[in-house]
Amino acid sequence: MNDKNRLEALSSFLKSKRAQIKPESIGLPAGTRRRTPGLRREEVAQLAGVSTTWYTWLEQGRDIKVSASVLDCIATALQLSNDETDYLYNLALDVKSEMTTIKKESSELSPALKRILAELTYCPTIITDRHCHIVGWNAAAAHVFLDFEQVPYNERNLIRLVFTRKEFKALAVNWEHFAKGFLAIFRTYYGHYLGDEWYNQFIEEMSQSHQEFRDLWQESQVSKAPEMIIEFRHAKAGKMLFNLTSLQVQGDMDLRCSIYTPVEETETEDKLRRLMKKISAEK
Repeated sequence: MNDKNRLEALSSFLKSKRAQIKPESIGLPAGTRRRTPGLRREEVAQLAGVSTTWYTWLEQGRDIKVSASVLDCIATALQLSNDETDYLYNLALDVKSEMTTIKKESSELSPALKRILAELTYCPTIITDRHCHIVGWNAAAAHVFLDFEQVPYNERNLIRLVFTRKEFKALAVNWEHFAKGFLAIFRTYYGHYLGDEWYNQFIEEMSQSHQEFRDLWQESQVSKAPEMIIEFRHAKAGKMLFNLTSLQVQGDMDLRCSIYTPVEETETEDKLRRLMKKISAEK
């Protein structure tokens, strides 16, 4: 990410977070003369203990010097989570990762990871790289989502599939909540790998092609590992409830393992078991 794109991303993030804070939540009157939602710039500056001019320059994406202590004050004023604060640090301090390219051979999963995928028999599991490209999945994931083997390798990007494939949109009862979770993870990568121009190209492409992506991306949610309960309405199995747990895989490759565990005391695992058995018998 070059400096222009980095500063534009910083500007958009600060504006979005400022707009999401209700004045009354910090003891200010909501008022009727506010032209835009959320706090005013001068209110954020006052809460952070900085001058309005300095904060305005920061939010405008000007190339100014910032310190960690001041960023902490900005993060507190904007009520940022730990993950959002890390994202702010990456953009404002221009923290570039040393890893800026992915080698083709990095997509090959280790025997241990392949074994883990196979052992999670009734827990749909997907492994993605830092571009959210799908590099591994188990049979349960293929039955619940779609057969990723039938998707061309270059199109096997989880973010792209969530916004383009009808299977994903029809599956998740609250598709928007489902999509936001993956975008929050994707934004974490985006802030971490500032030297990788692939992200800007991908975001531009998706924003131009998909209004839903553009709208949700502008909300600027950030989360390294969101945990949530997701309700699916599977075309063949019916209602299914899963706990989504996102795990970072330690090692040379920056991989993420997204595991959908059937919610206990529901029929989800039994439904998945029957579904997989039925489809196997039909082959």
